Amino acid sequence: MVAEPKIAVVLLSGGLDSMVVAAIAREQGFTVHALTVDYGQRHRCELEAARAIVEAQGIAHHVVLPLDLRAFGGSALTADIPVPKYDGGAGIPVTYVPARNLVFLALTVAFAESAGAHDVFIGVNALDYSGYPDCRPEFIASFAETARLGTREGVEGRGFRIHAPLQYLSKADIAREAVRLGLDTGLSWSCYDPTPDGRACGVCDSCALRRKGFADAGLMDRVDYAGA
Repeated sequence: MVAEPKIAVVLLSGGLDSMVVAAIAREQGFTVHALTVDYGQRHRCELEAARAIVEAQGIAHHVVLPLDLRAFGGSALTADIPVPKYDGGAGIPVTYVPARNLVFLALTVAFAESAGAHDVFIGVNALDYSGYPDCRPEFIASFAETARLGTREGVEGRGFRIHAPLQYLSKADIAREAVRLGLDTGLSWSCYDPTPDGRACGVCDSCALRRKGFADAGLMDRVDYAGA
C-alpha cells in the first residue's frame, strides 16, 4: 500500500527566509505547495524571485494570489512613503504592513485546508528582524490556536501545525542554513527599495540585516547590491 504524500503549504515571499523554509520542508519529506501573495508591494522583484525559487526547488503547486493592500496603504511598502535607510533604531518601522502575517497566515491555512494539508511553514524570525509584531513566537502560537478554532479540520480534531523553523535563528544562522541546503541565494530577493536598474539598494532595513548576516557568517551573498 502506497503511503499518501505529506503535503505542506509554505508562505513563500521570494525572500531568503522563505526560500530556506521551503527547502527545510522538502528536507523533512513534505511535498511542498507554495503561496505567494501579490499585495501591491513596491519591491515587486520578490514575485519573480518566488517563481524562480519554485522552479529551482521543484515545488509541486504554486499559487500567486492577488490581494492589493495598496487600497489600505499605511506602509512604505504599499503607499507613497519613502523607504527609510537602516539606522538600527528601536520601534516598529514604517515598512511594517498592517497585520500582514495575520492576513497571510489565514490565507495559507485556507490553502492548506483545501489541499488536505495540516502543516504550514512560515519564515518568521524573532532575532534579526525589524521589530514587526507579527514575527514574534507568541503570535505564531496564538495563530495556531485560532486556526484550530476557526476551520473545519480544527473543529473535527485534525488542526494545523504552524512551523517556524527559523524563529530563533540569527541571520548568520539562516545564511549558513541556505549554504547547507545547497541553495542559490542569488535567486531570493530581500530589498524593500530596488534601484531603477533592478538592483538591491543595500541600505534599507532588509538589505542591511541580510548583508550583516552573510558577513557575520563569513559567506558571500550572490545578490547584486547598488554601490557594492
